[in-house]
This record gives sequence, C-alpha cells and structure tokens, in this order.
Amino acid sequence: MALPSWQDKKFGSKVRAGLWLVAVVGEGETFTKGELRAAFPDVAQIDRRVRDLRDHGWQIDTRREDESLHLDEQRFVKKGAEVWLPGQAKSPKEKSGLTAAQRTKVMMADSFLCRSCGIGAGEPFAGGGQDAQLDVARRPVLMPDGTAKTLLVTECNRCRVGGRERQADAAGMISALERFSPLEREVFAGWLDAGRRDPSPMERLWGEWRTLPEEARTVVREAVRGMGN
Repeated sequence: MALPSWQDKKFGSKVRAGLWLVAVVGEGETFTKGELRAAFPDVAQIDRRVRDLRDHGWQIDTRREDESLHLDEQRFVKKGAEVWLPGQAKSPKEKSGLTAAQRTKVMMADSFLCRSCGIGAGEPFAGGGQDAQLDVARRPVLMPDGTAKTLLVTECNRCRVGGRERQADAAGMISALERFSPLEREVFAGWLDAGRRDPSPMERLWGEWRTLPEEARTVVREAVRGMGN
C-alpha cells in the first residue's frame, strides 16, 4: 500500500512527521532539527510531535541514547505503529513519558547508578568518549507468578542502547537461590542488605595475579602448587 504524502495537511502534525521520517529520512538514517523544522515551517512544536511518536513504538534516538550523534542530530532507528492509519494515531493510555519527579524517584531508589554497569552520572567510561548520562528505562521482568511486568530502572546511555531487548528474570533468580545451601543464602542476603559485595582476600589475590606478567604468574602458580595442604 502506498504511503500518504507527508505534505498532506489533512493529517495532524504528528502523523505528517511520521510520514516524513519514513519517506524522506529512512530507517537507520539521521536528521537534524534544522532539517525537521525546514520541512514543517508552519508547525511551531514539530520537535514535540516527533517525540510523541515514541509513545507509539517508534525508536528515535538522540545523543543521549547514541553518543555517535551530534548535539543537533537524531537517528530514526525503527518505525512503530503506522499512525496514519485509522485508530493508530490515538495516544496510548500508558504514555512512555515520565515526569521529572518520577525520574528522580527511580534514580534515588537506584542510588543514582546505572543498574547494568554500575557507573554514576558524569563519570568517564573506561573506553573514553563522553561522560556517562543516566536516564530511566523500562525493563520487562519475569515475575515468580509467571507474568511479565515492565518496571523502571536507571541505566546509562551506553547500556540503554545495548540492552533494549534485555529481559530480567526474577523468577529464575529465586529458583537458583533455592538450590543454594542455607549458608550460601545467608551470605547472599547479607550482600543484598548491604547493597554491595566486598571481594574476599582470595578474590583480591586472584585479581592481582591476573595483572602479573606471564613469568610472574608462573612463579606464583608453581609456588602455590609447592605449598602443603
């Protein structure tokens, strides 16, 4: 079926913006705010209409999600619902947008750390590039009763891009814990209560051994084997 024209003003600005992205930009390609506004000089808030498409499953990344983009660029990653079809442009009951208060509440609960890699806001990534930016993502979680529930979690801009299809499995984690010994569960519960896990002396030595040059690693390995039990 042929697409309607994005210049047809019988459609609302959100629908026209979606058609423009499909017909002019193309999935996987980038566009600038200047190009968007030039295409819709008669629409005062065309940027907002493009953001509204995310509520219909469209993926449109900014520099927050894709650090390869320039500040004025966005990437049209994936088309969602075909909002130009009857009934598809209606706003969903559960919108993806969060208020500033909701974002702050989630980040406070997550100690203002990315729950995927542990980095904090403004900290540099190990591989270089821009410093970490935190945002709130939706993550599907398999619950113990067998249902899937979408929950809010804090993630950095890199982990959000790499983990869009990630599903957490709380049910599987509980099942695995049931196979632990009582002592192992007690230790694990202590980590949960403290919100951290300090490495044991043996684990610290293991980490140090891995940093040694090959000859030194061999010396330590042979010394350990020569020690009595």
